[in-house]
Amino acid sequence: MNLEKLSEDCMQIAIDAGHAIMEIYQKEDLGVEIKDDNSPLTLADKASHEVIMEGLTKLEYPILSEEGKEMSYDERKDWTTYWCVDPLDGTKEFINRNGEFTVNIALIHEKKPVLGVVYVPVKGVIYIGIDGIGAKKGEAGILDPIEVKWKEGNRVAVRSKSHANPAEEEIIGKYSATESISVGSSLKFCMVAEGKADLYYRHGPTMEWDTAAGQAVVEAAGGHVYTGNTEDELFRYNKENLLNGSFLVLGK
Repeated sequence: MNLEKLSEDCMQIAIDAGHAIMEIYQKEDLGVEIKDDNSPLTLADKASHEVIMEGLTKLEYPILSEEGKEMSYDERKDWTTYWCVDPLDGTKEFINRNGEFTVNIALIHEKKPVLGVVYVPVKGVIYIGIDGIGAKKGEAGILDPIEVKWKEGNRVAVRSKSHANPAEEEIIGKYSATESISVGSSLKFCMVAEGKADLYYRHGPTMEWDTAAGQAVVEAAGGHVYTGNTEDELFRYNKENLLNGSFLVLGK
Protein backbone atom coordinates (compact mmCIF):
# COMPACT_ATOMS: atom_id res chain seq x y z
CA MET A 1 0.00 0.00 0.00
CA ASN A 2 1.68 3.20 -1.23
CA LEU A 3 0.15 5.82 1.05
CA GLU A 4 2.04 8.73 -0.50
CA LYS A 5 0.76 7.89 -3.98
CA LEU A 6 -2.75 7.37 -2.63
CA SER A 7 -2.55 10.74 -0.87
CA GLU A 8 -1.84 12.44 -4.21
CA ASP A 9 -4.85 10.72 -5.77
CA CYS A 10 -7.04 11.67 -2.82
CA MET A 11 -5.89 15.27 -2.87
CA GLN A 12 -6.97 15.69 -6.48
CA ILE A 13 -10.29 13.93 -5.85
CA ALA A 14 -10.97 16.19 -2.85
CA ILE A 15 -10.13 19.31 -4.85
CA ASP A 16 -12.43 18.22 -7.68
CA ALA A 17 -15.19 17.58 -5.14
CA GLY A 18 -14.54 21.01 -3.67
CA HIS A 19 -14.99 22.61 -7.08
CA ALA A 20 -18.36 20.87 -7.41
CA ILE A 21 -19.35 22.17 -3.97
CA MET A 22 -18.33 25.73 -4.79
CA GLU A 23 -20.40 25.77 -7.98
CA ILE A 24 -23.48 25.24 -5.84
CA TYR A 25 -22.25 27.49 -3.01
CA GLN A 26 -22.43 30.44 -5.42
CA LYS A 27 -26.08 29.77 -6.24
CA GLU A 28 -29.05 31.23 -4.41
CA ASP A 29 -30.81 27.86 -4.09
CA LEU A 30 -28.69 25.29 -2.24
CA GLY A 31 -31.35 22.59 -2.64
CA VAL A 32 -31.70 21.94 1.10
CA GLU A 33 -33.53 18.78 2.19
CA ILE A 34 -33.94 17.17 5.63
CA LYS A 35 -32.85 13.53 5.95
CA ASP A 36 -34.51 10.89 8.12
CA ASP A 37 -32.09 11.61 10.97
CA ASN A 38 -33.16 15.28 10.86
CA SER A 39 -29.80 16.42 9.46
CA PRO A 40 -29.65 18.67 6.40
CA LEU A 41 -28.68 17.56 2.90
CA THR A 42 -27.90 19.87 -0.03
CA LEU A 43 -27.22 19.60 -3.73
CA ALA A 44 -23.56 20.13 -2.86
CA ASP A 45 -23.46 17.01 -0.64
CA LYS A 46 -24.77 14.98 -3.57
CA ALA A 47 -22.46 16.56 -6.16
CA SER A 48 -19.38 16.05 -4.01
CA HIS A 49 -20.36 12.45 -3.31
CA GLU A 50 -20.63 11.71 -7.03
CA VAL A 51 -17.19 13.18 -7.77
CA ILE A 52 -15.56 11.27 -4.90
CA MET A 53 -17.21 7.97 -5.80
CA GLU A 54 -16.09 8.30 -9.40
CA GLY A 55 -12.53 8.93 -8.27
CA LEU A 56 -12.24 6.38 -5.48
CA THR A 57 -13.86 3.51 -7.38
CA LYS A 58 -10.79 3.56 -9.63
CA LEU A 59 -8.75 2.57 -6.59
CA GLU A 60 -8.87 -0.88 -5.05
CA TYR A 61 -10.66 -0.51 -1.72
CA PRO A 62 -14.37 -0.47 -0.79
CA ILE A 63 -15.99 2.84 0.11
CA LEU A 64 -18.08 3.89 3.09
CA SER A 65 -19.62 7.31 2.44
CA GLU A 66 -22.16 9.36 4.37
CA GLU A 67 -24.16 9.85 1.19
CA GLY A 68 -23.75 6.27 -0.04
CA LYS A 69 -26.22 3.44 0.27
CA GLU A 70 -27.11 2.07 3.68
CA MET A 71 -24.58 -0.63 4.50
CA SER A 72 -25.07 -3.34 7.11
CA TYR A 73 -22.33 -4.46 9.48
CA ASP A 74 -22.38 -7.89 7.82
CA GLU A 75 -21.34 -6.25 4.54
CA ARG A 76 -18.32 -4.45 6.01
CA LYS A 77 -17.32 -6.36 9.15
CA ASP A 78 -14.48 -8.20 7.39
CA TRP A 79 -13.06 -5.12 5.68
CA THR A 80 -9.38 -4.74 6.51
CA THR A 81 -8.85 -1.61 4.42
CA TYR A 82 -11.50 0.80 3.14
CA TRP A 83 -12.25 4.43 2.34
CA CYS A 84 -14.29 6.44 4.85
CA VAL A 85 -15.73 9.58 3.28
CA ASP A 86 -17.75 12.64 4.21
CA PRO A 87 -18.35 14.48 0.92
CA LEU A 88 -19.38 17.68 2.72
CA ASP A 89 -18.60 17.90 6.41
CA GLY A 90 -20.28 20.87 8.03
CA THR A 91 -23.46 21.05 5.95
CA LYS A 92 -24.96 23.49 8.46
CA GLU A 93 -21.95 25.75 8.00
CA PHE A 94 -22.37 25.43 4.24
CA ILE A 95 -26.02 26.49 4.51
CA ASN A 96 -25.02 29.39 6.76
CA ARG A 97 -22.40 30.34 4.15
CA ASN A 98 -19.62 30.89 6.69
CA GLY A 99 -17.01 28.89 4.77
CA GLU A 100 -16.30 26.44 7.60
CA PHE A 101 -16.99 23.21 5.75
CA THR A 102 -14.68 20.55 4.37
CA VAL A 103 -14.29 17.52 2.13
CA ASN A 104 -13.07 14.52 4.16
CA ILE A 105 -11.45 11.42 2.66
CA ALA A 106 -9.74 8.83 4.88
CA LEU A 107 -8.25 5.41 4.36
CA ILE A 108 -8.87 3.04 7.25
CA HIS A 109 -6.54 0.06 7.72
CA GLU A 110 -7.13 -2.42 10.53
CA LYS A 111 -9.53 0.00 12.25
CA LYS A 112 -7.06 2.90 12.19
CA PRO A 113 -7.06 5.92 9.84
CA VAL A 114 -3.68 5.71 8.08
CA LEU A 115 -4.32 8.41 5.49
CA GLY A 116 -6.50 11.49 5.71
CA VAL A 117 -7.23 14.39 3.38
CA VAL A 118 -9.23 17.40 4.57
CA TYR A 119 -9.93 20.04 1.93
CA VAL A 120 -11.37 23.49 2.66
CA PRO A 121 -13.06 24.56 -0.60
CA VAL A 122 -13.62 28.22 0.25
CA LYS A 123 -9.93 28.79 1.04
CA GLY A 124 -8.40 26.23 -1.32
CA VAL A 125 -6.43 24.87 1.65
CA ILE A 126 -5.70 21.20 2.08
CA TYR A 127 -4.46 19.13 5.03
CA ILE A 128 -2.93 15.69 4.53
CA GLY A 129 -1.91 13.18 7.19
CA ILE A 130 -0.03 9.96 6.39
CA ASP A 131 0.68 7.40 9.10
CA GLY A 132 4.40 7.04 9.74
CA ILE A 133 5.29 9.91 7.39
CA GLY A 134 3.72 13.07 8.79
CA ALA A 135 1.21 15.82 8.16
CA LYS A 136 1.24 18.67 5.64
CA LYS A 137 -0.81 21.76 4.93
CA GLY A 138 -1.01 24.08 1.94
CA GLU A 139 -2.51 24.45 -1.47
CA ALA A 140 -2.42 21.98 -4.33
CA GLY A 141 1.20 21.39 -5.27
CA ILE A 142 2.56 23.58 -2.46
CA LEU A 143 2.34 21.61 0.77
CA ASP A 144 4.56 22.29 3.76
CA PRO A 145 5.19 19.90 6.66
CA ILE A 146 3.25 20.64 9.82
CA GLU A 147 5.73 21.04 12.67
CA VAL A 148 4.18 22.10 15.96
CA LYS A 149 4.85 22.07 19.68
CA TRP A 150 1.66 22.01 21.74
CA LYS A 151 1.42 23.82 25.06
CA GLU A 152 1.32 22.12 28.48
CA GLY A 153 -0.42 25.04 30.23
CA ASN A 154 -2.72 27.89 29.23
CA ARG A 155 -4.04 25.67 26.51
CA VAL A 156 -6.51 26.61 23.79
CA ALA A 157 -9.55 24.35 23.33
CA VAL A 158 -11.48 24.22 20.09
CA ARG A 159 -15.20 23.51 20.17
CA SER A 160 -18.03 22.82 17.77
CA LYS A 161 -19.80 25.82 16.32
CA SER A 162 -23.11 24.00 15.78
CA HIS A 163 -23.05 21.28 18.46
CA ALA A 164 -21.49 22.65 21.66
CA ASN A 165 -22.34 20.72 24.83
CA PRO A 166 -22.06 21.79 28.51
CA ALA A 167 -20.32 18.48 29.36
CA GLU A 168 -17.29 19.77 27.47
CA GLU A 169 -16.59 22.43 30.09
CA GLU A 170 -15.27 19.90 32.63
CA ILE A 171 -12.76 18.44 30.19
CA ILE A 172 -11.63 21.85 29.02
CA GLY A 173 -10.90 22.72 32.66
CA LYS A 174 -9.20 19.39 33.34
CA TYR A 175 -6.62 20.08 30.65
CA SER A 176 -5.89 23.63 31.81
CA ALA A 177 -7.43 25.33 28.80
CA THR A 178 -7.74 29.04 29.46
CA GLU A 179 -9.23 29.93 26.09
CA SER A 180 -11.74 28.29 23.77
CA ILE A 181 -12.64 28.98 20.18
CA SER A 182 -15.47 27.64 18.03
CA VAL A 183 -15.24 26.43 14.46
CA GLY A 184 -17.27 24.13 12.22
CA SER A 185 -16.61 20.72 10.64
CA SER A 186 -13.34 18.75 10.74
CA LEU A 187 -11.48 22.06 10.88
CA LYS A 188 -11.40 21.46 14.65
CA PHE A 189 -9.07 18.49 14.12
CA CYS A 190 -6.95 20.54 11.74
CA MET A 191 -6.61 23.37 14.26
CA VAL A 192 -5.20 20.92 16.80
CA ALA A 193 -2.96 19.33 14.18
CA GLU A 194 -1.32 22.65 13.31
CA GLY A 195 -1.15 23.93 16.88
CA LYS A 196 -3.77 26.66 16.69
CA ALA A 197 -5.54 24.68 19.43
CA ASP A 198 -4.24 22.15 21.93
CA LEU A 199 -7.32 20.02 22.56
CA TYR A 200 -10.78 19.22 21.29
CA TYR A 201 -13.33 17.23 23.28
CA ARG A 202 -16.59 16.20 21.66
CA HIS A 203 -19.36 14.90 23.90
CA GLY A 204 -22.21 14.88 21.39
CA PRO A 205 -22.74 12.30 18.65
CA THR A 206 -20.81 12.16 15.39
CA MET A 207 -20.41 9.49 12.72
CA GLU A 208 -17.23 7.70 11.72
CA TRP A 209 -16.95 9.66 8.46
CA ASP A 210 -17.03 12.91 10.46
CA THR A 211 -13.82 12.08 12.31
CA ALA A 212 -11.67 9.69 10.25
CA ALA A 213 -9.80 12.12 7.98
CA GLY A 214 -9.28 14.66 10.76
CA GLN A 215 -7.94 11.99 13.08
CA ALA A 216 -5.45 10.88 10.45
CA VAL A 217 -4.15 14.45 10.16
CA VAL A 218 -3.90 14.94 13.93
CA GLU A 219 -2.10 11.66 14.53
CA ALA A 220 0.28 12.15 11.62
CA ALA A 221 1.19 15.51 13.19
CA GLY A 222 1.99 13.75 16.48
CA GLY A 223 -1.29 14.16 18.36
CA HIS A 224 -3.74 11.52 19.58
CA VAL A 225 -7.46 10.83 19.46
CA TYR A 226 -8.94 8.87 22.37
CA THR A 227 -12.26 7.20 23.04
CA GLY A 228 -14.29 8.90 25.77
CA ASN A 229 -12.82 11.60 28.01
CA THR A 230 -9.63 9.85 29.16
CA GLU A 231 -6.34 8.84 27.56
CA ASP A 232 -6.95 5.12 28.08
CA GLU A 233 -8.03 3.92 24.63
CA LEU A 234 -7.29 5.16 21.13
CA PHE A 235 -10.24 5.88 18.84
CA ARG A 236 -10.90 3.12 16.30
CA TYR A 237 -13.19 2.42 13.29
CA ASN A 238 -15.55 0.02 11.54
CA LYS A 239 -17.65 -0.46 14.66
CA GLU A 240 -20.92 -2.34 14.41
CA ASN A 241 -22.67 0.98 15.04
CA LEU A 242 -21.11 3.78 12.98
CA LEU A 243 -22.32 6.34 15.51
CA ASN A 244 -19.37 7.63 17.53
CA GLY A 245 -19.41 8.15 21.25
CA SER A 246 -17.49 10.97 22.89
CA PHE A 247 -13.83 11.45 22.02
CA LEU A 248 -10.84 13.50 23.07
CA VAL A 249 -8.27 15.02 20.70
CA LEU A 250 -4.97 16.03 22.31
CA GLY A 251 -2.01 17.68 20.70
CA LYS A 252 0.71 15.71 22.41
